[in-house]
Amino acid sequence: MADEVCGFPVLFVTVWVLCFSLLTSAVKNDEFHEELYVKPLQNGHVYYHFQFTTKWNVSVHSTSNFQHFRLFPKALGEVLTTYHVQEIHLTQTQGKWRHQAWGYPVEDAPPGAQLWVWFKPTVKDVDKTWADLVNAVSGLFCSSLNFLDAKATVTPRWSFRPRGVTPKGYATNSPFIRYGALPREIVCTENLTPWKKLLPCDSKVGLATLFKAERLHDSDFHSLGLHFRPICADSSCKVEAVELTQTLSLVLDPSLGNNGYQNWSIRKVFGQSLTSQCPLASSSKIFVDTTANRDQVKFSLSPTPSEQLEVRRSSGRIQQLAVYNIGELIATRKVLSVSAQSNDRVEYGVAVSPPVYAHRYITGYGLENGGVSCLIFNTLDKPLHVLYMEMLPWFTRVFYKSLTVETGGKAVPYKTFYVPGRDRERSYHLELSFVLAPNAVTKVSLQFERAFLKWTEYPPDANHGFYINSAVISFQLPTDSATLIPPLNTSTLQQAIVDGSQENFVRLYTEALLVSLPTPDFSMPYNVICLACTVIAIAFGSIHNLTTRSFVLFNPAEKKGLMTRLKGLLKRRKKGDSEAESDSKNEGGKENERAGGVENITDKQNEGDKDGDRPTLRKTKKAET
Repeated sequence: MADEVCGFPVLFVTVWVLCFSLLTSAVKNDEFHEELYVKPLQNGHVYYHFQFTTKWNVSVHSTSNFQHFRLFPKALGEVLTTYHVQEIHLTQTQGKWRHQAWGYPVEDAPPGAQLWVWFKPTVKDVDKTWADLVNAVSGLFCSSLNFLDAKATVTPRWSFRPRGVTPKGYATNSPFIRYGALPREIVCTENLTPWKKLLPCDSKVGLATLFKAERLHDSDFHSLGLHFRPICADSSCKVEAVELTQTLSLVLDPSLGNNGYQNWSIRKVFGQSLTSQCPLASSSKIFVDTTANRDQVKFSLSPTPSEQLEVRRSSGRIQQLAVYNIGELIATRKVLSVSAQSNDRVEYGVAVSPPVYAHRYITGYGLENGGVSCLIFNTLDKPLHVLYMEMLPWFTRVFYKSLTVETGGKAVPYKTFYVPGRDRERSYHLELSFVLAPNAVTKVSLQFERAFLKWTEYPPDANHGFYINSAVISFQLPTDSATLIPPLNTSTLQQAIVDGSQENFVRLYTEALLVSLPTPDFSMPYNVICLACTVIAIAFGSIHNLTTRSFVLFNPAEKKGLMTRLKGLLKRRKKGDSEAESDSKNEGGKENERAGGVENITDKQNEGDKDGDRPTLRKTKKAET
């Protein structure tokens, strides 16, 4: 008994030490970073890019590790393990990023919703797993991703390679990837709320407190992103880890409400200042791009930044950034609202274009035939190899023989991967590999025929048109651009800023197109129903009368029988008695009216003659009596 009593404290201490060691290891096992990158653009707009990075030192191939969660969201982790996901990339965007005027964003995304996933090699039926996954992700983010069926899904061959570490030979095994997009998907508050709940601190503290729906959606461009991939835990890449990156991008124009000045502040833009940082975050920083102030001071920042960074790029360009350490500044100031005051009004001129940008449009006229053309501009002094991907819906029947790639009217050699579409079953999938000529414009064009849809396949607003997904252009930029582009070997924005990579991978998206199809007159059934009901209503009375009345032949020359004459006699006598009775009643009523009239006249005279007339009226009454 004594041994049991003495053993209980020892057991309790052992369990407590074990739990503490597990908690300590869990603390060291994952980390979280929250960052904000702010860049004033050329035409008066300001670009805000939020990035939240969660790094977890577990292997993506070990499902047993995805059972105890600390910083990594449990809801997402269960979905990833259930459907054997190697990588997942989801974006939900409202608006179009203007590459020619704004340069390159940190993370580009097409209008609408986009989802592309790499599955693990252990998946046997990729199509079924994809169908189950899109339904789960659709419910998790309150979106319409469940419409990414076989008609809206393709298997890219070249354009979408894994962004994380992969086993040997896996990156070229394209059957394990699926790509789908919904260009008509609308991004609203219902998508923002579940996205915020995946953050370790939700939206209660830290940078996430700035996410007010009415502010975010009142912008020229906003995009939500979620990216999961396996990475190396250290530089030797002997230990594997996973990385979850959540991004939110905004583009606002503060010059409209500031008399042409590009003045902005966190309080004015987001409706409140920063009062805290996420206690679970290893770092919490704000980066403001001040490269425009290098030659001439165009704006001043307040408060004074924690530090100034100068990074020399491979092209010799020096990039300057002001860094604000949120934790340190809030500890001394209690409230932090970074602001910028411009010295001059915005000058609207010709914007400096990025090295490569594109413009895509619909060609042709009428509702029978049409085409798609894309102009790719290369402003570099050297040729550039690019990958071009088109995904056209099944109702645009593509003529493959009409495909042309030209530069200055001359044909450009290209390599192609083409999967023809099938009516109501599969989209048209086209990928091209070719070289852009230096300082030239390359045109990619093809023709298609519009198909006829069944009347049940039209949306409620059929006359609005049908959307076509954005084209995807991928290339390796040989020189740095004016906008921060994180290399694939970096996780946080701070790592991307100080990284000295010579080349940056860029994937940009063109415009989503709107095409009209032959549309039936959906008002015709309504008109037919109204006309038919009107005709029936008019004819119903006559038809009902004719079908329900019984017709009897009557001969006026025919003699009446005895009974008929007796009935007629009785009716006439009864009618005469009733008329005599009514006449007597009428005469009695008239006499009563006369008597009543005399009495009324006498009463009125008695009331009117109060002195000498009253005896005369009495004599008149006696004489009358």
